[in-house]
Amino acid sequence: MAGNVLFDIFKIKELRDRIFFTLGALVVFRLGAFIPIPGINLSALTLYFARQSQGGLDSLTSTLDFFSGGAFSNFSIFMLGVMPYITMSIIMQLLVVIIPQLKKISEEEGGRKKVQRWTRYATVLVSIVQGFVITQYSNSIPDAVKLPQIQFAILAIFTLTVGTLFLMWLGEQISQRGIGNGVSLIIFVGIVSRMPAAIVSLIQNIQRGDLNPVFALIVGILFVVVVGLVVVEQQGQRKIPVNYAKRVVGRRLYGGQNTYIPFKINPSGVIPVIFASSLLAFPVQFLYGMASTWTWLVPVLPWLAWNHPFHLTVQTLLIVFFAYFYTQVSLNPEMIAKQIRENGGSIPGIRSEKIEEYLTRILNRIILPGSLFLAFIALTPSLVQIFFRFPSEVAQLMGGTSLLILVGVDLDTMSQIEGHLRTHGHESIVKSGRIRSRNL
Repeated sequence: MAGNVLFDIFKIKELRDRIFFTLGALVVFRLGAFIPIPGINLSALTLYFARQSQGGLDSLTSTLDFFSGGAFSNFSIFMLGVMPYITMSIIMQLLVVIIPQLKKISEEEGGRKKVQRWTRYATVLVSIVQGFVITQYSNSIPDAVKLPQIQFAILAIFTLTVGTLFLMWLGEQISQRGIGNGVSLIIFVGIVSRMPAAIVSLIQNIQRGDLNPVFALIVGILFVVVVGLVVVEQQGQRKIPVNYAKRVVGRRLYGGQNTYIPFKINPSGVIPVIFASSLLAFPVQFLYGMASTWTWLVPVLPWLAWNHPFHLTVQTLLIVFFAYFYTQVSLNPEMIAKQIRENGGSIPGIRSEKIEEYLTRILNRIILPGSLFLAFIALTPSLVQIFFRFPSEVAQLMGGTSLLILVGVDLDTMSQIEGHLRTHGHESIVKSGRIRSRNL
């Protein structure tokens, strides 16, 4: 059956072209991750990060390198990745909700494109700031820079800014001409590319006796269980029944059908995790990079590590906040209630004027456990590393942001492929005929 489905996927010209375009774009991203910024001494850079790894330092550097697919440790042209763009998208969405005038502009004709254009301009500014921080960070690495400091700073800031803008454009092209969400796929590929190195590190730790094989087996089983729970959480739904009364328009009879509103247990998907990680990355990276210049920041750096309780607490709070925020933006109970009333619909047992209140109550009940589950998964890598002493690059794959992104992006991409197959009347990816959503 798998062979037939694979054949059907490549038999549909539109789907085949989209897949090949996506693969080609992602190959370009991976090649760029190995092209260093002009003026960087790769030998000194490799030696520095090798010593840092042997010293067991679990810093922001290892985390940024993990999610950029090694681009950070290579000081590549894609070193910043798409994080500046994501950060500004978050801030702009917050501003649209907070500032009434900006919200009014976004609701006008062409308003979304205008807000999107402002987001791109702001991305340039963030990239310039982060590029400057990178130049300060590079000064703390012995013999890493081969050019005069001012010349290297100008060249590095320009290169990194252009690299980020190119990835932003590449992600948009994948979304329009490829398959899946382009920006999410870029992050996805960066994480997947680190898997071989993580597996090798795990095997080496077992062979050296630094890691108990029984612990590795336990964590492996835990990983499978967590993946299953993530899939259930991502696909779970609460169905709200809606009945529509019959209406006579002219000579035709409309309505009379019974349907439902599907509220996912996690309506925002993996977005809160990506938002929380991106929003944390910018200020943390800034402070970390400026520590070589502002020495008073050095005592603060341990608090910024990804497995420190302070960092984990802030990340958890941000995940819960963005879960509520993004759900309110994408699923507005007031608008849903208005549409139901305007179309002559009703929810059994709920008075018409109470529909909005009822939907709000249901959403709040769903979002809280969903957001807490997301936060729990985000803590998994730290727990694995603390209790089982796993290498950080392995622990990061066992849960947390990486696992949620991997599962979320994979489900979204499969769903889009599924849609193309069903549109053209071909066999589904899964035996049931569609990617199921579980009812809760």
